[in-house]
Amino acid sequence: MTGEMIFVAVIIVLMLIGLSFEVIRADFLIFLVLVIFLITGVISSSQALSGFSNEGMLTVLLLFIVAGAIQKHGIIELAVYKLLGKSRSVKSSMLKVLLPVGLSSGFLNNTPIVVALTPIIRDWAIDNGYSPSKFLIPLSYITILGGTITMIGTSTILVVHGLLISENLDGFSFFTLAVVGVPITMAGLLYLLTIGYKLLPEHLGAKDQISTETKEFLAEAIIEENFEYEGQTVTELGQNVLDGIYIIEIIRNKSRVYPVTGHTKVISGDHIIFSGSLNTIGKIQKFKGVTIKTGTELTLDDVVNEGSTLIETVVSHNSSLLNKSLKQTDFKARYNAGVIAIHRNNQRIKSRVGDIVLKTGDTLLLLADNEFINRNKYSADFYLVTDVAPPENLNQDMRKGWVGLIALISMILAVTIGFVTMLEAMLILVVLLIAFKFITPIEIKKFIQFDVILLIASAFAVGAAMTESGLAQYIAGGLVSLATPLGILGVVVIIYIVTNIFTEIITNSAAAVLMFPIALEVSEVMGINYMGLIVTVAVAASASFMTPIGYQTNLIVYGPGGYKFSDYIKVGAPLSLLTMTIASSVIYFVWFV
Repeated sequence: MTGEMIFVAVIIVLMLIGLSFEVIRADFLIFLVLVIFLITGVISSSQALSGFSNEGMLTVLLLFIVAGAIQKHGIIELAVYKLLGKSRSVKSSMLKVLLPVGLSSGFLNNTPIVVALTPIIRDWAIDNGYSPSKFLIPLSYITILGGTITMIGTSTILVVHGLLISENLDGFSFFTLAVVGVPITMAGLLYLLTIGYKLLPEHLGAKDQISTETKEFLAEAIIEENFEYEGQTVTELGQNVLDGIYIIEIIRNKSRVYPVTGHTKVISGDHIIFSGSLNTIGKIQKFKGVTIKTGTELTLDDVVNEGSTLIETVVSHNSSLLNKSLKQTDFKARYNAGVIAIHRNNQRIKSRVGDIVLKTGDTLLLLADNEFINRNKYSADFYLVTDVAPPENLNQDMRKGWVGLIALISMILAVTIGFVTMLEAMLILVVLLIAFKFITPIEIKKFIQFDVILLIASAFAVGAAMTESGLAQYIAGGLVSLATPLGILGVVVIIYIVTNIFTEIITNSAAAVLMFPIALEVSEVMGINYMGLIVTVAVAASASFMTPIGYQTNLIVYGPGGYKFSDYIKVGAPLSLLTMTIASSVIYFVWFV
């Protein structure tokens, strides 16, 4: 290995470690690596910027807009409501929902689909006496599998398509991957309805589990007229009366006090809703002029009034809240919401809420104002998986939703017959959606996940560094030497396994970008069809089932389903093995026999 190869390898290993341990946000970390490679001369300025103008990345950006315009009108949610309402049989209900959801994931972004359907399916399960944990992992898995049916099913496949174009090679047609995607989706559905269903746990969701534990931490302090510290600020009271608690909200004259900061004064008649240990609650009760209602007589429903609502959110991969405590982020003032409890790995974290350092996948149960959802439903910091009402108010927009969906299908047909490219089709569709007011410019900014775009664009430069330094060729040579005795099928399986391991511990798009140049070099060294190995990378990078952090949809259902990390391994490992076996076999017989 040359000195440059060693340098690139060390930086990439450090990047992988940083991604695995979530040192900083994934998009920032990969962008930092891009900058390092640029200033050290490993890649040129044009290579560093190539990802920002790549066809695959630009198509991903446009698809965020298209999917948002269609999904905002509630077509999928309304369809699922109707499907679930017609059957009380678990297996038939799962089949009725999972099959159309899986197929729709081939044409729409699966992340918003799972965000929208998680509370619907969870509430249906609870109302019918079933555990939500039996349904939510299957929801995530089927959208991942369904996303491999078409070129636009996942951002990962579009990224790989863009990489092919940048190498002046033929990219994917719209249904190139369908020959693999359809069989693994059908096999995955069968697995989830049989063996997978038996392996799924029966847990309470985060909100339900927290509800059963309110007596341990939730309380309300009513400030009487004879309170000796009346008029002092929250900070001043925190040194004595309110020491060791986290204030969720203050109700004054039946209205919420906003914002609650260290400078907020406490006066008689205030109702302070807070979380704390039983010992802390007992100490506060001893102060003159304070009446305490504890969790033994206080429920989650009791803390909600006309101006507030309970919200359940899941901290995202690229949240600005990661590795910070609620106190450090000034959460209450920033979001006009108080955190009732934080749920991690199927249990409530029992330390003081304000001091808990947030991690990816943490479920936050919030008490917020009624406008919280509208303000934050497209937030990059967390996914909203709160209870929702049936979308009756969406009926007036349903016609626009259907027209938008028909327009998308028309453009897909135009791409399939070769009339336009995918990028051109999405550009035309976005212009039409804006022109006919299906979506507004303000909504466009909310729908685009800029953190994902930065991550994808930056990851292209990392792949270029591997190629330019010769590291990709070096690794490819090692893989060929290892796999040659096993034949082409062995090469396919090894590339699949390595890519899949990467996608479980880092991000799916980054895994695809890292493995793309290696797969391309392997095909050149062995003199075999490059498309088969590139399809292997695309599918393996998309098929993340064994960790909650490997794919966004797995993360979204993590808290609401009350899952443990080990649940993903138990249910996902057999599915990963099944998917690898079918995908590798199909790829071998289609592209190499």
